[in-house]
Amino acid sequence: MKKICVCNSLILTRTRMVSRCKIDLEELIKAFEELGIKMDYNEAKKLLQRMDKDGSLTISFNEWRDFLLYAPSTDLLGLIEYWHHTNYMDIGEDIGVPEDFTTGEMVSGMWWRHLVSGGVAGGVSRTCTAPLDRIKVYLQVHGTRHCKIRSCFRYMLREGGSISLWRGNGINVLKIGPESALKFMAYEQIKRTIKGDDVRELGLYERLMAGSLAGGISQSAIYPLEVLKTRFALRKTGEYSGLVDATKKIYRQGGLKSFYRGYIPNLMGIIPYAGIDLAVYETLKNRYLQTHDKNEQPPFWILLLCGTASSTAGQVCSYPLALVRTRLQADMSPGKPNTMVAVFKEIIKNEGIRGLYRGLTPNFLKVAPAVSISYMVYETVRDFLGVNMT
Repeated sequence: MKKICVCNSLILTRTRMVSRCKIDLEELIKAFEELGIKMDYNEAKKLLQRMDKDGSLTISFNEWRDFLLYAPSTDLLGLIEYWHHTNYMDIGEDIGVPEDFTTGEMVSGMWWRHLVSGGVAGGVSRTCTAPLDRIKVYLQVHGTRHCKIRSCFRYMLREGGSISLWRGNGINVLKIGPESALKFMAYEQIKRTIKGDDVRELGLYERLMAGSLAGGISQSAIYPLEVLKTRFALRKTGEYSGLVDATKKIYRQGGLKSFYRGYIPNLMGIIPYAGIDLAVYETLKNRYLQTHDKNEQPPFWILLLCGTASSTAGQVCSYPLALVRTRLQADMSPGKPNTMVAVFKEIIKNEGIRGLYRGLTPNFLKVAPAVSISYMVYETVRDFLGVNMT
């Protein structure tokens, strides 16, 4: 709906310019208001400045024509879709703000093709980087100053062979489907609740709130799988005979609440991760658009760089909460700290601030291959399914 309204608004604006030579800021805002799109002064000013080349704060027909000629697409629909569904990256965590889909994409079924493409890409990416993910989990729980990546890797090979490097990966891939579907449905419902009868798009803070709530709902539903994934990643050879056996043994240890250990720090980590991820991506995207008005559509490496930088920033800021969550998921020994605050205090006392970032190095090492693999697989599956969103 936004695409159609904006395109009509731009066409209307062009018609006025032909007849009156120039259009100013107030007329631009009015053109959008006539079509039911509320645009504040600062947003309209940014749009006008992107087209205004002489600094007059008015747009001549020549400036408008040049803007369209050098825009990153040959049509208005493509112009609006410039950064929409541009890429997909999976780095092992799926707690960012979900994708926004237009009314046309919902009706045409492009939304589920996009989700399927992302799910397949996430599964392949996580499988390829599973050894680094298992090393990260092991260092988060058992890491010390003397336990490094190399020694951890050698221990895993001695204890269970090369196949043991993929322990926990099956569950990690299995939870992609239900988590993505639940988050998408929750996000769409929350968006409708926030907007009501308004046809406008959500603002940045509204998207953050909707995305965080949707992430919390989906995480609550699939959290037992998170606990099982951690237990499988840390298990020794012969400890569990399978998923059902692991579920029974964990239940006997502490009942149903065993499957929600670490739930609070997990929920608390969603807001900083999603917020920083979204804010950094929007900042990088806007900076690029401000300095590349006349360039063609940005190359894929720019999109990957923006997505990688934003996801990495979000992970770094929420990492201490993720580490505490993992330790609570893994340890049920009597006498051990069993609350978030107690685990934080124990880590600070015994290991210092650096202890809150155990396992961060293998987490960084898997970012580049994870991003590259998920992007390539996503593009391949998307083309196979006939998705054309950009």
